[in-house]
Amino acid sequence: MSGGFGTALRSLRTAQKSAKGVSYYSRWVNRPAGRVFAAAGHVLGMTPNAVTAVSALVTGCGIALIALVRPSWPLAVGVVALLVTGFALDSADGQLARLRGGGSRAGEWLDHVVDCVKLLTLHLAVLIAMYRFLRPLATGWLALPLLFQVTAVTTFFGGILTEQLKRSAAGRGAPAPAASALRSLLLLPADYGVFCLLFLSYGAGRAVFLPVYGVLLAANVLLMAALLVKWFRELSAPAARPATAAAPGDPAGPAASPAALS
Repeated sequence: MSGGFGTALRSLRTAQKSAKGVSYYSRWVNRPAGRVFAAAGHVLGMTPNAVTAVSALVTGCGIALIALVRPSWPLAVGVVALLVTGFALDSADGQLARLRGGGSRAGEWLDHVVDCVKLLTLHLAVLIAMYRFLRPLATGWLALPLLFQVTAVTTFFGGILTEQLKRSAAGRGAPAPAASALRSLLLLPADYGVFCLLFLSYGAGRAVFLPVYGVLLAANVLLMAALLVKWFRELSAPAARPATAAAPGDPAGPAASPAALS
């Protein structure tokens, strides 16, 4: 696709994924920020995989700061800036792929692998920071990031697998269901962007950070349980008949459908 930054940005506004199953943060903050990065990447001639790599690098820097540097307000602001920017770039790679005509299986695989590593290492960094910088601390507190890690990865994997199984059963040409305002609100605690903002409290030390972290963990555990039950029931229902494959060159066919990226 040819054109400058403005043209690319306008094209991206009309090529967004469904808002179904997306929290308000991702819908109104992260995706719009990702559009800007995707348009900039298009102008610079970057590939979606290159944007994924930049996203991983920026996020990795934020995660490293959590584990290696003593908490302070400047550190907290820097960590949040890096994590939020990395998340927006994570949305930009998929948007850039659609702008270029569609994603690839390899690109989708890379995006999901980076997301998984990000979830694992972020909570591991919190565990290291708690042990190094937030002591004296009762040993029981150290279980929180481990439990949060299990919860985040289980929810992530369950959602990805459910999406793939439902897509396979219904066919890629199935229309996306409408978004629910209540669902978008309830999903906020599980939104990675909201978790990034949690680190604004990191500068206040353990007296503020640990209770906020614990409350968000409790919300995520409850949400994970509800989602696992919901997904299991959906997949237990009789599968819809797969959509008829379109003829080669038909824009409704699988070959023209973009990968399920952010």
